Amino acid sequence: MAACGQLESASPVFEPGLDVRWAGVLVALPSLLVNGLLKFSKEHFFLPKGFYGLESLLVIFAFLALLRVKSLEKVQHFDPGELGKLVGLDRIPEVKILREKLKILSQQGSPADWSRELGRFWMEEDPGLAGILYIDGHVRVYHGNQTALPKRYVAREKLCLRGVTDYWVNDSLGNPFFVVTQTVNSGLLSVLEHEIIPRLLEDVPNQPTQEELKVNKNLFRFAIVFDREGFSQIFFKKMLALRIACYTYRKNVKDVWPESEFVETEVIFPNGEKAAMKLAERGLRYPDADIWVREIRKLKESGHQTSLVATDFLSDTARIAGSMFSRWSQENFFKYMMEHYGIDRLIDYQLEKMDDTTKVVNPRHRELESQIRSRSAKLYRRKAEYGALIYGKEIDEKEIQGYVQKKAELIEVIEELEKEIQPLKALKKDTKKHIPFSELPEAEKFKELKKNGKQFSDTIKMIAYRAETALVNVLRSYIPK
Repeated sequence: MAACGQLESASPVFEPGLDVRWAGVLVALPSLLVNGLLKFSKEHFFLPKGFYGLESLLVIFAFLALLRVKSLEKVQHFDPGELGKLVGLDRIPEVKILREKLKILSQQGSPADWSRELGRFWMEEDPGLAGILYIDGHVRVYHGNQTALPKRYVAREKLCLRGVTDYWVNDSLGNPFFVVTQTVNSGLLSVLEHEIIPRLLEDVPNQPTQEELKVNKNLFRFAIVFDREGFSQIFFKKMLALRIACYTYRKNVKDVWPESEFVETEVIFPNGEKAAMKLAERGLRYPDADIWVREIRKLKESGHQTSLVATDFLSDTARIAGSMFSRWSQENFFKYMMEHYGIDRLIDYQLEKMDDTTKVVNPRHRELESQIRSRSAKLYRRKAEYGALIYGKEIDEKEIQGYVQKKAELIEVIEELEKEIQPLKALKKDTKKHIPFSELPEAEKFKELKKNGKQFSDTIKMIAYRAETALVNVLRSYIPK
């Protein structure tokens, strides 16, 4: 019937069995369902008639994620009959069929809408955790040669590499809500302002009403926590206008507070752990943006002072410090997902055209910037050499001729470099830093990786991660410390 297109889908049938390999993954099935594996799926996906139905395929993909199958090609190393027993079928599809089904789901369905509905569902399930949101970028390096994606700095590699940047939004325990992918990395601030904040304003549950916000000037809708890359006085002011609190690390800290200001305080982290920290707090005004923020510092045993700023005027010092220093939960999430779920792997090799209106870095501006930087570095070295020559050891009569000649040569080089830099700076000033993609030279144009398949895969992995975390929380009380 399936071969003739007369079967809607095969119904799962479970039978008693002994020594079924990988059957332990069935323990996670209730947790997968509670975390929304099949929720909203029929509204956003459609499969033509055949043996494998939508629900069976979603369960198969989730089980493969939990079994640490990081790419579909690795399915060929599993016994299809044994895995089939886990979903109540004779066998699971072979790699070719899985890829075909994934293509149908990602291209004919709407993975982005499904992911958004699930993100809203997860927030509503635990609105307390949705009140403070952690946002950070993760660079997914691209090693292929089908397209020359823009380069970006990869901190873990300490190199500039081609790839895309995924901006993840997590709760304070590290559980993911959603991810925003950027082929052209416009920076954390831009993604926050134009992509993430508008979505959070719509999706975060239990936000105060306009009347409540009017009554209490310190009340905020929700708080966002991010790294110092997002530090911006202007951004803080914009968020204050929207009644959104910001937590981040302070940039350019030069002063040192006296140790007498620090008080040992018990800090309770969102996961319930407690720690003693020496904390101090002051008010800090940014005159350029005309705003006040709270500056909180933590004194380490080494004497180093870690400074953070917050626009949350409602919470106490300990709570803000506990929320800020819980960013490790998101770092752990990235590390775990890379190692166990392979979030950096390519799902397919399909490409799609870039939107012609997308703003990209002007190659000419980048070239001028590189030339200025190169000449400025040479100028700095020559000036240092000249200074060492002038203020160095005393010159005797025998060395005076070589000294004068060396001094004259350095002055000539310095003047020449300064003459070269000046017109380059003027030219750079008149050159646009960003231009529409349509204005890029043909040799510089590129395509972006197709997002739908990755969006579907990431959503399955988010569900699997949340299910796994839920199981750990159930077992936590039984695990010896």
